Amino acid sequence: MEKKKILLFDDDKQLLEMISMILESFGYSVAVSSTSHDVIEKVTETKPDLILMDNWIPSIGGIEATQLLKNHQEFKRIPVIYLSANKDIESLAKLAGTDDYLEKPFDIVDLEKVINKMLNLNY
Repeated sequence: MEKKKILLFDDDKQLLEMISMILESFGYSVAVSSTSHDVIEKVTETKPDLILMDNWIPSIGGIEATQLLKNHQEFKRIPVIYLSANKDIESLAKLAGTDDYLEKPFDIVDLEKVINKMLNLNY
C-alpha cells in the first residue's frame, strides 16, 4: 500500500524538521514548504492527501493560501488542518475554510488523531 502524503507549510525550519520526523515515524510521506506564495504549484507538484497549514507563513499567509486551495476545482477536497499559536485559531480556521485545526504547541497524540480523522484512518 502506498504511503499517504502530507504537505506541511510552516516558516519555522526547526518545526518543519521536527513535524516531518514525527509524521514519517507515523508512516507518512512528507513534503514541506516554508512559503505560501506558490501554494498551488506546491500542491500540483506533491499531490498530497492532506495539508498542514501554518497561519503565519510568508508571503500570502495561511488564510489566503487555504482559500486559494479551497477555491481550486482540483484541490478543494484535500483536507487542510490549520496550525497556529494564535488564541483565536478557531475563527481563523473558519475564515480560511480549513477542515480542522490544532493550536500550537500541540500534543503529538492530538496531531495523530486529527490526521487520522481527516484521512479516515482507523488504527
